[in-house]
Amino acid sequence: MRYRDRRQAGRALALQLAEYVGRDDVVVLALPRGGVPVAFEVAQALHAPLDVFLVRKLGVPWHEELAMGAIASGGVRVLNDEVVSQLGIDAGTIDKVAAREQAELRRREQAYRQGRPDLDLDGKTAIVVDDGLATGSTMRAAIVALRKLRPARVIVAVPVAAAETCRELRAIADAVVCTVTPYPFGGVGAWYEDFSQTEDDEVRLLLAQAGRNARPGGTTPTWTSR
Repeated sequence: MRYRDRRQAGRALALQLAEYVGRDDVVVLALPRGGVPVAFEVAQALHAPLDVFLVRKLGVPWHEELAMGAIASGGVRVLNDEVVSQLGIDAGTIDKVAAREQAELRRREQAYRQGRPDLDLDGKTAIVVDDGLATGSTMRAAIVALRKLRPARVIVAVPVAAAETCRELRAIADAVVCTVTPYPFGGVGAWYEDFSQTEDDEVRLLLAQAGRNARPGGTTPTWTSR
């Protein structure tokens, strides 16, 4: 099975989340940029507010697609100890990559959040969406960071993932929904006909459209200043 694009993948994923439709305690959080088109469709189907949660992968310098860890808003850093150990990556290299990605994370926070105050997830069910999971380092960082905001539950939801990664994430998330877990996996992009890069303008457009489409009577986002 291959998805036509991220929007179609999001509609397929939403079918697996029917128990959350119309609930006032649910917030859908997208991991930019590729997770935003997927999460947009999920949020529309669930009649839930949509927002973004900023996470950046820490790629191995000589193999950027391989994640040695990730960082997230709030100063969270998660390392893939197995990758770091096997490749002999030293702390200085990790710090250098993390500093570069931290600068990009700050840029995206300014571009996407556009001055909005921090998310208030206290007591909410946070459904965290990406376009797929390979190693899961980015999603692990997101979960660790989100726990600081005291949500009642953190639900990981993706249209495609490596089966082992889904199993591992169940140890730290309250639930994990993976629509398909093909084997051999071969990478997230292999399961999309169109896996072209999601641009900043599309992220902003979808977030704005989600805000306009929010169902009246309690499903618009709730914010708090910190």
